[in-house]
Amino acid sequence: MTIVKDRATFIRMRDLFDNAAEAKNTDDPLADRMRPARLEEVVGQEALLGEGKLLRRLIEADRVPSMILWGPPGTGKTTIARLVARLTKSRFEQMSAVLSGVGDLRKTLEGARVARGQHGERTILFVDEIHRWSKSQQDALLDAVERGLVTLIGATTENPSFELNAALLSRTRVFVLSSIDADALVTILRRAAREGFGGLNLEIEDEAFELIANGAYGDARRALTVLDLAVRDATLLAEPGEPVRVTRDVADEAAAHKTLLYDKAGDEHYGVVSAFIKAMRGSDPDAAVYYLVRMLESGEDPRFVLRRIVIFASEDIGNADPMALSVAVNALTAYEFVGMPEGVLPLTQAVTYLASAPKSNTAVTSYGAALKDVRATGPLPVPKHILPASSGMAKKMGHGKGYKYPHDLGGIAPGETYLPERLIGRRYYEPTKNGEEAVIRDRLGAWRRLR
Repeated sequence: MTIVKDRATFIRMRDLFDNAAEAKNTDDPLADRMRPARLEEVVGQEALLGEGKLLRRLIEADRVPSMILWGPPGTGKTTIARLVARLTKSRFEQMSAVLSGVGDLRKTLEGARVARGQHGERTILFVDEIHRWSKSQQDALLDAVERGLVTLIGATTENPSFELNAALLSRTRVFVLSSIDADALVTILRRAAREGFGGLNLEIEDEAFELIANGAYGDARRALTVLDLAVRDATLLAEPGEPVRVTRDVADEAAAHKTLLYDKAGDEHYGVVSAFIKAMRGSDPDAAVYYLVRMLESGEDPRFVLRRIVIFASEDIGNADPMALSVAVNALTAYEFVGMPEGVLPLTQAVTYLASAPKSNTAVTSYGAALKDVRATGPLPVPKHILPASSGMAKKMGHGKGYKYPHDLGGIAPGETYLPERLIGRRYYEPTKNGEEAVIRDRLGAWRRLR
């Protein structure tokens, strides 16, 4: 945070920015001031909006379909939605899935009905962070999208295949946005320096541009926010009548205010996730909590972490502690009930429990071993004695004949087999000696000998 220590500096800073505000409203975030107004001004998404590319052709022809824009933060999803509204003959409605519910959606859809019925206007509905809507909330959109009452543009940082209803997804086209590379970010920053500060006399070192771009990890909004901070900091150092100089050091200090290194679409993301899983697998709750905090404090969606926890409970613990899966699923339910910030508590409880639990990967190895035989042998005949004798014909064919009912024999039928004849004796589930599986191992061994 910049602290103004004397009145003269405060007045100089105020005057500089008041003058700049005559050309642009510097009270608005720089990222908003510099939002492109034309397709040609969008930098870093040439694969979608370059000359002759599909999305650009659809926009220019005013034939925009309902779509999902999927990409990391700061890559232009909102910008593209607003450009569609500006360049097509449609009214534009924007909603945030974080702040809006089904009631808000119904009001918006009613407005779209009125606009179409009374004025013949089409409505483009932009839903930011659409993945945060529940399945039932997404369902409320289906009819309007299917009938063409609205053209939906949904923005998400999460994989639509996991986060969106299949029915809604089938009615939209998915366009994937890429992280913006450092060279493109420098281009964006240079334009902002020229046009985003009104009449402010700016001098910015090339190294400052490069430092900001490299530290933004593909996020244009983050880069522009750091530049805005750097310019404001540099204003404090400028003498009356002198240019406002943004050096590498000034940019470095401004960048220090930004969040932890965590690129959700790149190597750092996968590195932290991998470390989180391996810390739990290695039974180190301290390291597991550390990586959990890094993910959450850097903006990771808690639902992503919870999905990994539920998978881990079966993949790496399984029957060594059968309660592990219940703890993981209960953490998911608790998070959905209380939300953030209190949702970090059931998350932390689940992570420490799973990291401290005995481990077994038999869910993976058992499925894999059985899968190998299924693929190698195909659909082998089910033994006749365990087929249902549900009709006279089935009985004549020997279905159910000789079946031994385990409950009549103390729970285990001696000599009974259940696998196809060709696979009798195969062992897919081999319990470990860890935790509850040690008990299962002894019990199952006795039963197998009895059978």
